[in-house]
Amino acid sequence: MTASFGRITRRHFGALGLSAAATLALPRLSLAANTPDTPLHGLSAFGDLKYPAGYPQFDYASPEAPEGGRIILTAPSWFFNQAPDTFDTFNTFVLQGNAPPRIELLYEGLMLSTLDEPDALYGLLAESVAMSPDANRFTFRLRPQARFSDGQPVTAADVVFSYTAMKTEGHPSLAITLAEVAEVVAEDERTVRIVFTGRQTVPTALAALSIPIVPAAFFQGRPFGQGGFDPIPGSGAYTIGRYNAGRFIEYEKRGDYWGRDMAFSKGLGHFQTIRIEFFRDRQAQLEAFKKGDVTFREEFTTRAWASEYSFPAVQQKRVVTRQFDGEKWPNFQCWALNQRRAQFSDPRVRRAINLCFDFEWTNANLLFGLRQHSQSPFQLSDYVATGAPSPEELAILEPLRADLQPEVFGEVWMQPVSDGSGNDRVRLREASELFKAAGWTRRGASLVNAAGEPFRLEYMLNDPEQGRVYGKMVETMRLLGIDASMRVVDAAQYQDRLNRFDFDMILCRFVLNSTPTRESLGLFFGSASRDRNGSYNYPGMASPAIDALLDRIGTAKTREDLTLAMRCLDRVLRWRLDWLPNIHAEGHAVAYWDMFGFRSPKPDYGFPVESLWWYDEAKAKAAGRA
Repeated sequence: MTASFGRITRRHFGALGLSAAATLALPRLSLAANTPDTPLHGLSAFGDLKYPAGYPQFDYASPEAPEGGRIILTAPSWFFNQAPDTFDTFNTFVLQGNAPPRIELLYEGLMLSTLDEPDALYGLLAESVAMSPDANRFTFRLRPQARFSDGQPVTAADVVFSYTAMKTEGHPSLAITLAEVAEVVAEDERTVRIVFTGRQTVPTALAALSIPIVPAAFFQGRPFGQGGFDPIPGSGAYTIGRYNAGRFIEYEKRGDYWGRDMAFSKGLGHFQTIRIEFFRDRQAQLEAFKKGDVTFREEFTTRAWASEYSFPAVQQKRVVTRQFDGEKWPNFQCWALNQRRAQFSDPRVRRAINLCFDFEWTNANLLFGLRQHSQSPFQLSDYVATGAPSPEELAILEPLRADLQPEVFGEVWMQPVSDGSGNDRVRLREASELFKAAGWTRRGASLVNAAGEPFRLEYMLNDPEQGRVYGKMVETMRLLGIDASMRVVDAAQYQDRLNRFDFDMILCRFVLNSTPTRESLGLFFGSASRDRNGSYNYPGMASPAIDALLDRIGTAKTREDLTLAMRCLDRVLRWRLDWLPNIHAEGHAVAYWDMFGFRSPKPDYGFPVESLWWYDEAKAKAAGRA
């Protein structure tokens, strides 16, 4: 079972930690002085662009595929204020409310990322970008064809408004991304200049160049943070069609989309209708899929994947079940223990609670052997540290020794391995000793501190399936004397409590970018985000050493430097256990009605089926779905 409570993804815009790739004329952005103020079609921090100027299409696109038809799915990923099981606003750019996933399809940024490069940006609304020698100023020339869905042209004034509003009033992930933007100036109707403070890193600057652009005119006389169901016009290929708040929404492909024949969109976005269905629980989602009310489903529940995909349509080969490769991104699935509550502030307590999870027993008895035990918040990436620190890592870590646990300088922390019995007495004894060392002792059946206050822990869930998988862990906590409980709350309450950090323990899953920035990582680990509502610093951690490592990551000049600094960060995080690594899968477990076409293999840096796949009428007829 995988919890997918929040996810940082790469699509047309924004997403956190997007960096970019260089043009052939500019092999290193750090060497920008070689080509000052030269119009470019792409940018990069660490390498050459795959696609040259004048590229005809992306390699993963399928311009020969038919257009039309529909796909119906439940959202496997979401970001900003989006929610997978309800929606009450169309404004996805602010913290308040719950927006529907895939509403990002309505919007575009100045630049966009690709799905087959780790860190590339190409012009989207902008036909070119020029950069000053110090990489503090970026000047964009907008495409004259670019239009919003209301027919109005995308102008430099719209860019100025979007950057200003999203920096000051936008969702925290947008505001932090734009923190080092000093000014945005419209030089003329189609030329806009973005100036940074000089404190930004190169990847940080590039991350800010793809945020969504919205029309300034729409917000005349209305607050930027206003919710409701008045759609904010966008320049993207889709617009909002039919919807029923909290139940479904349909996105319709625009016949007048300005970019339909441009290289960046050619052979992508084939469906006429993309429908997102909303359900309160997983079982209802699955039953809807079995009936054909949903036509594509990514399964995150091992129990369902192992036992519930033998229904008649599967046996008749009208439904296909398949594993797709995962992306080359850090996979982050961890528990957060809220250190704003004193009982979780001691790392020995967090280590003891981690010992209560018997992965070996859980995987064998509840997860059908389909999961791996995560060692790191950066699982499945090159950023996972191994063994003892290398000399290069020690050179980074030694100046921080006073603020680090001594164990950081030895072998990297690894998950304990149980005897698989579900009642490993050696681990229980170790956990008891850790609690005792942290000042918690048994008094009768209760674990109490020196003041006699009991140790309480409420595990907050928004998915009952977690209760099945992790109920044994809670039972083990109770054996140790913890007053432990699980509480399932509805989606709106869950998101509100997350935003206000009103919880003891939660499980989160994110997919991080392949080139993380100081700012995107700071949302999870930085001291400045500890008390910022809406950040992802759910444990409430604050560490000068971590902040110094984030700064080091921000100054990396090569991918090798970045990887070295990230591995140091990984070592420190794993010994601190602010985030307790949980479990992971190594790919996508997907089921779909056999009515779609797609290109194989999938790209390495994304799996947006709504953009890559298409409706195949002949297959649909054979599957009885035409």
